[in-house]
Amino acid sequence: MTQNQAQSLLKKLQALDHLTGKVLQEAVVQLLDQQVEYYNWTGFYFMNDEEQQLEIGPYVGAYTDHTVIPYGRGICGQVAVSGKSFEVPDVHAQDNYLACSLETKSEIVVPMYKDEILVGQLDIDSHKLDPFTAEDHDVLNRVVEFVAARLY
Repeated sequence: MTQNQAQSLLKKLQALDHLTGKVLQEAVVQLLDQQVEYYNWTGFYFMNDEEQQLEIGPYVGAYTDHTVIPYGRGICGQVAVSGKSFEVPDVHAQDNYLACSLETKSEIVVPMYKDEILVGQLDIDSHKLDPFTAEDHDVLNRVVEFVAARLY
């Protein structure tokens, strides 16, 4: 994503300021999907610490069997444990990758914190190899901050 695309996307994100909860999450994944052509699956997962698993939230993209992901399993599960963003430029070079689609070539997962507590994450798959830029990282960090501030 270019810097101009990032600025445009963040402006459109601010227009969703009146929304909260699941309605906001649905609007955000739709916005990201519409605005970034190489985002081919965009969705939220939320922490369930009691069960030690991630549970799927709103998403846009192909159906996935991965509605529940144990902590530590796959890229999302690794982010649940580490609490840090994880970009995979080529999923086929990653040992701990859970395939959602045969078309997926790369993935980025960004943790979402509310009051310094890891509450979820934003997961994006792409059908392109290594498409994510510094602007993607910046925008996605801002997106999760925006959504987290409107949780609960």
